[in-house]
Amino acid sequence: MIVTCLDLEGVLVPEIWIAFAEASGIPELKKTTRDEPDYDKLMQYRLAILKEHGLGLKEIQDTIAKIDPMPGAKEFLDELRDCCQVLILSDTFTQFAKPLMKKLGMPTIFCNELVVADNGEITGYKMRCEKSKLTTVKALQSCGFETIASGDSYNDLGMILNSRAGYLFRSTDQIKADYPQLPAFETYDELLSAIKAEIAK
Repeated sequence: MIVTCLDLEGVLVPEIWIAFAEASGIPELKKTTRDEPDYDKLMQYRLAILKEHGLGLKEIQDTIAKIDPMPGAKEFLDELRDCCQVLILSDTFTQFAKPLMKKLGMPTIFCNELVVADNGEITGYKMRCEKSKLTTVKALQSCGFETIASGDSYNDLGMILNSRAGYLFRSTDQIKADYPQLPAFETYDELLSAIKAEIAK
C-alpha cells in the first residue's frame, strides 16, 4: 500500500507566517523554511519578534481564519485521496492547522504543538518528534507502506529523498538548483499525474 505524504504550507495553503507578516505589518516574519533550514533557529527568531511586538496566538488565529486553500488544492486533494492514502506532514501547529483542515475536507495531518501561556503569549513549541517528516516516512515504511512525498522547502527534503518517489512543488529556484535530480512541478495537474503514474507502476 502507498501513502502519499504532502507538505501543507506552500503546497496546499499559503504560508501562514507570510500572511501574518503582511497582516501585522512586520516584514521580518516573512522568513520561512524556504529561507532558513534550521527550524529551531527560525522558530526562536519568530517567537522573539512576537514577544517584542506583544502579539500572541489570538492575533495569528485571526489571520488564519481569513486564509483559504490555494485555488485547486481541495480538488487535487480529493482526487488524490481517491487513489491512495494521503497524509499531510507539516511543521505547523495544531492551533494553526485545525481551521485550514476543515476547509480541505479534514484530511489527516501530523504536526506540532505550541506552548501557550494563559494570557495568549506563545512561549515555546513542542515538536512531535525529531526530524518529524523524515521520521514519519521511515516509520510508515517500517510498517510495510511505500511512500511518495512532495513539498517545497528544506524541511521537506528528508521525506522526499527517502521515499519511493519524491517531487518538489512550487519550490524555490535555489532548492531546485541544489537538487536537480528531483522532478519539480508548478501545477496540481502535473503533480497528480506524476503520483498516479508512480502508483500505476
